[in-house]
Amino acid sequence: MEKTVTEAIAYRRSTRVYKDTPIDSEKVKQCLVNASLAPTSSNLQLWEFYHVTDADTLKELANACFNQSAAKTAQQLVVIVTRKDLWKQRAKANIAFLEKVYDKDNLTERELKRKKMATNYYKKLIPTVYADFLGILGYLKYITFQIVGLFKPIYRQVRQSDMRVVAHKSAGLAAQNFMTSMAAIGYDTCPMEGSDTLRVKKILNLPKGAEINMVIGCGIRDDKGIYGPRFRVPFEDVYFEV
Repeated sequence: MEKTVTEAIAYRRSTRVYKDTPIDSEKVKQCLVNASLAPTSSNLQLWEFYHVTDADTLKELANACFNQSAAKTAQQLVVIVTRKDLWKQRAKANIAFLEKVYDKDNLTERELKRKKMATNYYKKLIPTVYADFLGILGYLKYITFQIVGLFKPIYRQVRQSDMRVVAHKSAGLAAQNFMTSMAAIGYDTCPMEGSDTLRVKKILNLPKGAEINMVIGCGIRDDKGIYGPRFRVPFEDVYFEV
């Protein structure tokens, strides 16, 4: 029986060693469908999910992950990839979706206003924020926005490095959706930052603009795969009601 969200979150642990027990690829794929439903900045969905089941590729990726047991014993691997370079394509996809949604006669004034506002967001604002040239435009925008920010609230994260952070934050939300979904059906995961990302990109034949967010080991936990009780700093140290 599938766990509740709270049960799945409590069950999820970073599993370092997996049993030699196969897991259902279709179930893992469905968990990745859930990942794709995660919230994402401006709905640009600047992510890709590489679901690795091929034995030879698994070995190559485990080696690129320094042969750590969470990769070496995993039955399958999922690589979360950011694609900031696809912002134009994803913005166009959003515009096409809006055109389809509002493709009807007799739109109300409210609907017309909403369509115009949303379309302008992707046609004007997104290019303003994402467009760059060797990082130069980003710094010019940053200086301009800081000056404007002296007089009114304004979005300030407009440099190339800022947009990379935005893409990785969205990818992290998708990864958490995936791992919680896996926990809900009794499958275990381990998010790994420890990898040679250049080798991972070569193994997966990824383009230059792609970046590795994390590699996630997947399987059924071995008893020795959980390295002790869960530790968290006291909740009172991180919770602030304002």
